[in-house]
Amino acid sequence: MTTPDTLTPPPVPPARDAARPAGRPARRRRGRRRTWRQALRKDWQLYSLAVAPLVFFLVFRYLPMAGNVIAFRRFSPGGSLFGETWVGLRYIRLFLADPTFWEVFTNTLVLGTLTLLFCFPLPIVLALLLNEVRARRLRRFVQSVSYLPHFLSIVIVAAMVMQLTSMDGTVNQIVRGLGGEAVPFLQRPEWFRTIYVSSEVWQTVGWGTILYLAALTTIDENLYEAARIDGANRWRQTWHVTLPGIRPTMVTLLILNIGTFMAVGFEKILLLYNPLTYPTADVISTYLYRMGFESSNFSYAAAIGLFEAVIGLTLVLTANAISKRTVGTSLW
Repeated sequence: MTTPDTLTPPPVPPARDAARPAGRPARRRRGRRRTWRQALRKDWQLYSLAVAPLVFFLVFRYLPMAGNVIAFRRFSPGGSLFGETWVGLRYIRLFLADPTFWEVFTNTLVLGTLTLLFCFPLPIVLALLLNEVRARRLRRFVQSVSYLPHFLSIVIVAAMVMQLTSMDGTVNQIVRGLGGEAVPFLQRPEWFRTIYVSSEVWQTVGWGTILYLAALTTIDENLYEAARIDGANRWRQTWHVTLPGIRPTMVTLLILNIGTFMAVGFEKILLLYNPLTYPTADVISTYLYRMGFESSNFSYAAAIGLFEAVIGLTLVLTANAISKRTVGTSLW
């Protein structure tokens, strides 16, 4: 007869974690994914905020693309919205053989290159200088003064430029004070590019600095501390820590600027230029304006606009691919 002390205990089932091989994490049951209808019902307030931007881009950006068909059709005002007859590449051959088009195309490349050359790196330089300023009030004052021109209307900026560079303006008063003769700057083709790029720098550099200052705040302070321990001065800290830290922002903005390379400031040029400065001031956008609205040659203008858009798209894709391969940062 067996006593209670000699009874064999019932077998205990092995624990799941004990039976699992070492090093293999426990599997978690994934929750059931929500459908788009469930997400829309739950967060409809957030999705409603995107309705207005989507409608804007749909109406003013995507629907007008259908009008590019008149680049291949003969369009007459008052006739069919998408042109009367199919003419194929006729208008493309016309502007490719037009010497005036290549003149404005060259002006666009020169102004776009100068704008990119000055307006892209200067915000980076200003942001780095402001980041070194320890007086908080002085830094805020300089930053506020530098980005306020961004909020001025293009018309006001153009009027200010005209007043400053007129025969009795501030610039000519300084020239006369130095013993020189007054110069009609806005009537001289050789001065237009300098005036345009200078006004563009004054208006846009401060605003671009905001993005880089925001990117500078994301850099880990421990990296600067490690650089100081290694004996790096302020210049080497900027070169090896600061610039690599804001490189993704720099690359993104560079790609976006290259995308608008061909679309040089239409409004400002239209307000500042005149027939005397056409040799250096007339760009593709202003040439399109004259061809479309002044000459009523809409099909010809549409063909040139389509050509400009294709070049812009090619530049963006090329810059994004090069950046992705060389730097490792891209828009997509």
